[in-house]
Amino acid sequence: MPSVFRPNSLFTYLSVAATALGLSSCELIEFSPNDHRSPDDKQALTTKNLTALLAKPLPARDTLRFVYTGDSQRFYDDAEDLVKSVNQQKGVQFMLVAGDISDFGMAREMWWVDDQLRKLTIPYLTVIGNHDQVGNGRKAYEEVFGPLNYSFTYGDTKFIMTDTNGREYNFNGRIPDVSWVRQQLQDNTVRRHVIVSHVPPQDEDFDPAVREAYVGALREDPRLVFEMNGHRHDFSIGQPFNDGVTYVNSYAFEKRQYLIVTVWGDKEFRLKQVSF
Repeated sequence: MPSVFRPNSLFTYLSVAATALGLSSCELIEFSPNDHRSPDDKQALTTKNLTALLAKPLPARDTLRFVYTGDSQRFYDDAEDLVKSVNQQKGVQFMLVAGDISDFGMAREMWWVDDQLRKLTIPYLTVIGNHDQVGNGRKAYEEVFGPLNYSFTYGDTKFIMTDTNGREYNFNGRIPDVSWVRQQLQDNTVRRHVIVSHVPPQDEDFDPAVREAYVGALREDPRLVFEMNGHRHDFSIGQPFNDGVTYVNSYAFEKRQYLIVTVWGDKEFRLKQVSF
């Protein structure tokens, strides 16, 4: 015999249960783990960290040095140890995290990672990953960190941070936003460009409809030092399209390694692998 659903009866039952437990409705129920709203100290972290970074400007022609890692996801214990290790490094100016801050796109996951990373003695900046877009993740990322596409200039280098998670948009032919990327690459007021994204263009999760346009834009840029990604959880470096453009993939937190990237001159760079 099928059961009969009576909304008023259910409401009465829940009200009685709440009263019996002596709890208010706010204390009793968290309606959704996908609630993307965040407290003030967990909002606009990109802007806040950029403000901290730019408060210590890098003079023109000085050597640029930063930590590169990615895919923090649920590796909270590794995050704590990573922070301890990075804080021991001398001469690094900031840290980049190449996406997948969270595993399930929940704001709380992003808060928990930030709880560790805000213990760094240097600012950190992120780009959105595919896991950050699960459920309401895109809204959560925008609330906690900020825009999905943004750029900043530090010293002689312009960093172009872009969303390349094409599969999360059902390969709609608009991700990455190649027009926006091209516009950023046209900036000839700086000496160098670096692009940072999560999914590398040679990956099956990159939208094939825009792959050639994206790779071509990078190929034509005389200021591009390299393109940096995450997603694959392990370090790699190469020129997969045999066109002179170098792609660097990050370690995930769980690998307990990261890179210190040093850049000088027009395009000279050195990568140092650090274990923790």
